[in-house]
Amino acid sequence: MDNSADDSKFREDLLRIARTTLSSKLLTYEKDYFANLAVDAVMRLRGSNNLDHIQVLKKPGGHLRDSYLEEGFLLDKSIGVGQPKKIENAKILLANTSMDTDKIKIYGSRVRVDSLNKVAEIEEAEKARMRQKCDKIISHGCNVFINRQLIYNLPESIFTENGIMAIEHADFDGIERLAAVTGGEVVSTFDRPDLVTMGECDIIEEVMIGEDKVIRLGGCKSGEACSIVLRGASSHVLDEAERSLHDALCILTATVKDPRIIYGGGCTEVLMAQAIDRQVESTPGKKALAMTAFARALRQLPAIVADNGGYDSAELVTQLRAAHAQGKSSYGLDMYNGTIGDMAELGVAEAFKSKLCVLMSASEAAEMILRVDDIIKCAPRQREGV
Repeated sequence: MDNSADDSKFREDLLRIARTTLSSKLLTYEKDYFANLAVDAVMRLRGSNNLDHIQVLKKPGGHLRDSYLEEGFLLDKSIGVGQPKKIENAKILLANTSMDTDKIKIYGSRVRVDSLNKVAEIEEAEKARMRQKCDKIISHGCNVFINRQLIYNLPESIFTENGIMAIEHADFDGIERLAAVTGGEVVSTFDRPDLVTMGECDIIEEVMIGEDKVIRLGGCKSGEACSIVLRGASSHVLDEAERSLHDALCILTATVKDPRIIYGGGCTEVLMAQAIDRQVESTPGKKALAMTAFARALRQLPAIVADNGGYDSAELVTQLRAAHAQGKSSYGLDMYNGTIGDMAELGVAEAFKSKLCVLMSASEAAEMILRVDDIIKCAPRQREGV
């Protein structure tokens, strides 16, 4: 019971952080839905911070609410002609090799022949070499072959004859992510089948998303692999949704490793400014001036948040300082109503690790600026007489 309660509380904390991160103009009414998608995807990672196991696939059409989490890996490619559309207990050979026979790879080379028979002999020799390469691939015992480069007609027909599913032109990111989620390795030579680790998954099948066909890899060796399918009216909406979702995933993975959270809405900045002000009273010398300036800079953050929301920043920040002075340490800016409110009740939270990185980066940048003793100025360019 205790573990279940802890997991439920941890999930609720993650949902708060996700809602705060996703509160952009695009996802104002969809942030609860997308927050659940992001948290479900991160919870599947089981403590790992490898975002390569979470694929985001954008498909125009439908509404943002039509987006969903697919418990598997989706590849936006097509299966070869005449090959099986569904394979169970797949043994996947991942490769990055050329599978074409009709191009001479040496630029500027020239072959001279005195009859068409010799041209046919050259083409037959190339085909024989490609058949030999395909035989080496088949000897690995795979039933699925995924290549980063193109697979041309001859090797595709050879794979079809042997009942092997062939998928071509899986781009570099796709092939690397496939290697991670299926447990295989990308190979370019096929002379030593005993040294090759093949990927594994329970099923590979062709499914429909909207009007497009994609390849689904279910039950991957890496059980945490999943795909988030984004639907939207246009590519611009999808791009914005992907950026917001990626930000949330990055913050959530950092929070899983360091589960501490803090209240948002400018609450933390005002608390830090108050703590600095208390120390200023007992600090002699010029250090007190620097500390005062730092506290003033911290109070600028809630003012900027209020300005971005279109509210009176001076009024809200002064109300927030007064509330904290009265002991209401969890109060921050309520941007929905244009007032101050209890961040614990509103569920506005941020990741401690993210806030710490922001604070340290800002202070280090300020220190670097202050360490500049002189300004190096280029001499003005002399104007030449006309």
